[in-house]
Amino acid sequence: MNKIKILVIFMLLAVAGANAQVTTPYSMYGYGILSDRATSMQRQMGSVGYAMNSGRQINVMNPASYAAIDSLTFLFDIGADVALLWQKDGDAREHSTGGGLDYITMQFPICKFMGGSVGLLPYSSVGYAFGKDIQHGAKLNQGTGGINQAYLGVAGKVGGFSIGANIAYSFGTIQNDVFSTPQLQGQMLFEHIMQIRDWDINLGVQYTARLSRTESLVAGVTYSPKKSLHGKTWETKQATAQDSKADTVAYMNMKGNYYTPNSVGVGLSYRHERSSRWLIEADYTFQQWSKAKYSPLYEINNPDNLVFEGMNFNNRTRYAIGGEYVPKLRGNYFQRMAYRLGAYYTDDYLNIRGNGVKEYGVTAGFGFNTPEGKTMINLGIEWKHRSASPQTLISENYLNITVGVNFNELWFWQRRIK
Repeated sequence: MNKIKILVIFMLLAVAGANAQVTTPYSMYGYGILSDRATSMQRQMGSVGYAMNSGRQINVMNPASYAAIDSLTFLFDIGADVALLWQKDGDAREHSTGGGLDYITMQFPICKFMGGSVGLLPYSSVGYAFGKDIQHGAKLNQGTGGINQAYLGVAGKVGGFSIGANIAYSFGTIQNDVFSTPQLQGQMLFEHIMQIRDWDINLGVQYTARLSRTESLVAGVTYSPKKSLHGKTWETKQATAQDSKADTVAYMNMKGNYYTPNSVGVGLSYRHERSSRWLIEADYTFQQWSKAKYSPLYEINNPDNLVFEGMNFNNRTRYAIGGEYVPKLRGNYFQRMAYRLGAYYTDDYLNIRGNGVKEYGVTAGFGFNTPEGKTMINLGIEWKHRSASPQTLISENYLNITVGVNFNELWFWQRRIK
């Protein structure tokens, strides 16, 4: 009953925060700001996970990890975050707050050597609103939406190897609006809309080498193939007068015109567990976005509708390192807590007028055990900086607070009756 109360309170807080969205102008380009499939626990460690397979926490970053689950255990993980953002554009400064529900995942045993997982994760997010003066008028840009993934994963193990796969259904709508207001005419609204309905696959392999009774080394690799997105995209033009109607000025099927890239993730972790437990992991991610076709629609006769002006894709690379330490597995409450640290650096996929977007950050967090069992509440903090280079464009600093509840239950254990 106490766990149900924790879950209900957590979901109410997450939904209450979902109405306030952090806005970043960088999300107007491409598919928005990309996610890395990390849970709240992994985000506290720099969002590492390709070589993680503890069996106590769900790891969607590498589906091969599902095979590590105990045959009697059921895991349920739900996460949310709250973000504070400070932006600087020349002398102009702004700040905003937002947050809400981030992900929902479940993991369960299939048999002694196999495990599975289902859940809902963000793939990308879009949220921005800003305006500027143009010749003989003004322009306002705003956008909302993103892409989500509902996935089903399965993994099995043979010897020291684990092999897994996630099959995901990608869905979402991205809407980019431009309000153009000439001085001598009425306001016009130009909308560029992408509606994605597609399937995706992510493959993973892990190898565990037992160095001793208390030490292990895990290597992990993931791969997602380049593929065309399915869905449709269109652009409309409309005078904002009350009696006006939107005219579709361009339409395109996304198949063959929009792609996601070849993606590879590699990780290596070292784990020691005796009276205490500690884990350290380093990850590398490569996504070949420079070879992923992206064909935005434009209204040729509208020079003010420059939603994607000067946008190209770079290859995305990400370096991350993180660790976890539990001082004493059978000590007092604070000794049994998990203490986590991490850091990362990313060359993002966006190239805006010849400027590549970069971000880096540091993370920290705690894992709090509940008194009644193995359920853990993960509370973390993340500082992140995003800007472009060689021109800074807009400089952004984030302070993210992440919260996750990882329910760990022996759902498949039956008590003997004597």
